[in-house]
Amino acid sequence: MAIPALALSAYQNAMSQSAGIQSKVSRSLAKPAAPTEGFGQTLTDSLKQVNDMQNQKATMVQSFASGETQNVHELMINLQKASSAMQMTTAVRSKVLDAYRELVKIQF
Repeated sequence: MAIPALALSAYQNAMSQSAGIQSKVSRSLAKPAAPTEGFGQTLTDSLKQVNDMQNQKATMVQSFASGETQNVHELMINLQKASSAMQMTTAVRSKVLDAYRELVKIQF
């Protein structure tokens, strides 16, 4: 029994697609790599970034007040970014303090 060339070609095409799918599935099921930096380093980096935004805000306000720059849009955008970053940092701090207070209440 001879296999028609078209059927053989379709079979080979399907098998090659199957191998591609199988490699994608095996890659997605693989364990993710462990994070290279810890929570403390991530927190420190975030606080530095917020501090940099606050310093940039202060510099831009001083520059605008002295008349060096007249770009109100950029100033307002940076003010809002710095304000949002500070609010988020304060919210995280409050949650961490709440968690600490809950841990202190636990009796052993």
